[in-house]
Amino acid sequence: MRIIRCANYEELSQKAAEFVAAQITLKPDCVLGLPTGSTPIGMYARLVEMGMDFSEVTTFNLDEYYPIKKDNPQSYHYFMTENLYSKVNLKPENIYIPNGETTDPAAECKNYEKSILACGGLDMQVLGIGQNGHIGFNEPGEMLNSYTHVTKLTQNTIEANARFFNSMDDVPKQALTMGVATIMRARRILLLASGKSKAHVVRALQGSVIDPEIPATILAAHNDVTVIADAEALGE
Repeated sequence: MRIIRCANYEELSQKAAEFVAAQITLKPDCVLGLPTGSTPIGMYARLVEMGMDFSEVTTFNLDEYYPIKKDNPQSYHYFMTENLYSKVNLKPENIYIPNGETTDPAAECKNYEKSILACGGLDMQVLGIGQNGHIGFNEPGEMLNSYTHVTKLTQNTIEANARFFNSMDDVPKQALTMGVATIMRARRILLLASGKSKAHVVRALQGSVIDPEIPATILAAHNDVTVIADAEALGE
């Protein structure tokens, strides 16, 4: 596992954008797994500023709340459209996001997994990390061999996401998410961590123990992981 230290969030965002841009330059038709949340917003802004050519890129989003309408400003479909998809030349048919409006979530997850495989798998998966160590919405204590599935959000995650909603009651209690096994099949993994609230889980990442209560520790078993973290996330 390679760890790149950044002084602050702005430097982290720039480094992350350069990392993704290099992947697109090396393989213009690459398949990217992309995250949502506050941490990657700066990375997306930098990629837009760079004017990267996304015309051959295919993207798969890590997760989506369930149930939620696509036009809900708190949906990840809306988030990605606002922060990246409407600002670059991605082809609509090359954009995949779990459907939070589906009436059959189990079938949606199964088909999502099939779509990833049909595209040849993920060349690079970009991840954020939750305060409880979740990646995607793979929460502590879940199976570490799961593929795309429906998951119940922990109270910790619900509380962390409540700031984006009008009230705690409005936060969806479930999500559709790539599983840990799906993530681990990516050829390269880039994890972003910002802020002192992530310091304890970033510290756990640097050990060799895989702890189901800190799902991100499974990344120690992957052979190509880069962590870009700011000073606060590194406990400095």
